[in-house]
Amino acid sequence: MVKIKTLEEIEIMRESALIVSKTLGEIAKEVKPGVTTLKLDKIAEEFIRDQGGIPGFLGLYDFPNTLCMSPNDQVVHGIPNNTPLVEGDIISIDCGVLKNGYYGDHAYTFEVGEVHPDTKKLLDITKQSLYVGIRQFKAGNRVGDVGFAIQQFCEAEGYGVVRELVGHGLGKQMHEGPEMPNYGKRGRGKKFVDGMVVAIEPMINQGTRKIVQHNDGWTITTVDNKPSAHFEHDVALVNGKPQLLSTFDYIYEALGITSNEEDEFRKISNS
Repeated sequence: MVKIKTLEEIEIMRESALIVSKTLGEIAKEVKPGVTTLKLDKIAEEFIRDQGGIPGFLGLYDFPNTLCMSPNDQVVHGIPNNTPLVEGDIISIDCGVLKNGYYGDHAYTFEVGEVHPDTKKLLDITKQSLYVGIRQFKAGNRVGDVGFAIQQFCEAEGYGVVRELVGHGLGKQMHEGPEMPNYGKRGRGKKFVDGMVVAIEPMINQGTRKIVQHNDGWTITTVDNKPSAHFEHDVALVNGKPQLLSTFDYIYEALGITSNEEDEFRKISNS
């Protein structure tokens, strides 16, 4: 069910989303060869609680940890463990926060040291596709317009667009309507109206789009064991236009990256 938010609710959700963004910024400082994903998970949980939030994934559907940590050919829902990251890995980190009754949900795929140029391109195209999709989240458009835009952009590069896993509405529940696939047909699906808040999250594979779920009930990998990338933003529809509630700014500050990619989606001050 789609639940329309007031401007006041959207501002509460922005606070939750920004705690997630700050958490990923803290994690960005620690992603390096030799660190374990379980250590990163503990850092995240402590930081979220220090910010007055509750880890949104911990215990959700019985998930055992604060972060979903998915290296290399893992698409999503990887469980943190004591295996150290190594030079050349990539690691998709998905994080959720609950504060004041509302969720934030946000993901980024990090490079561990120097990665292969082909892998760098996968990350770059996947992140670009996120903004390609966000541009279609505007009044009068429909769910299919977002999915179509992401699919066309990524498939033009020869990448596989995962079908079984999708973005979603966000609010008092981690997963609300509408579902937001990263594929689709223009003009199909739920029409967007002001007050909708969604998590748009391309999950893009270097090879086949086909995936497999492991026996732990969580971990999902590519069938061909090629890398997968995942980027996610929380976006509200305000005055007919997409407005970011989350931000990669804290990640970029930690990594020394300069970017203006979010400028067109920022909140416009009334002052």
